[in-house]
Amino acid sequence: MAKTILIVDDSESIREVVNFTLQTAGFEVFAAGNGKEAVELLDGRTIDLVITDLHMPEMDGIELIKYIRATAGYSRVPILFLTTESQLAKKIEAKDAGATGWIIKPFVPAKLLAAISKVIR
Repeated sequence: MAKTILIVDDSESIREVVNFTLQTAGFEVFAAGNGKEAVELLDGRTIDLVITDLHMPEMDGIELIKYIRATAGYSRVPILFLTTESQLAKKIEAKDAGATGWIIKPFVPAKLLAAISKVIR
């Protein structure tokens, strides 16, 4: 059975590129435009990895990570940040909230897939 990945990004073009990259690699993909939409998808379905942006309306990536870490059934799901943000303080904040890793946009598909292979169970 294919591993499932939840993409959370307010940029439709980024969601489309990441979705295409992941589906081509054999993953099942769910997508949300912000943290609130992502929370609605955490409804008991299996999610093996979350890839989230940091800056989003409604609920940003840090808030989403904190929510996931506090939610039974999802608290141990690996979470990768995919963002333009490269400040050390934001990386530390994300790690403290429970992020597993960090990927800077624009991304190279092969590097994204390599990072996923390191964290997905």
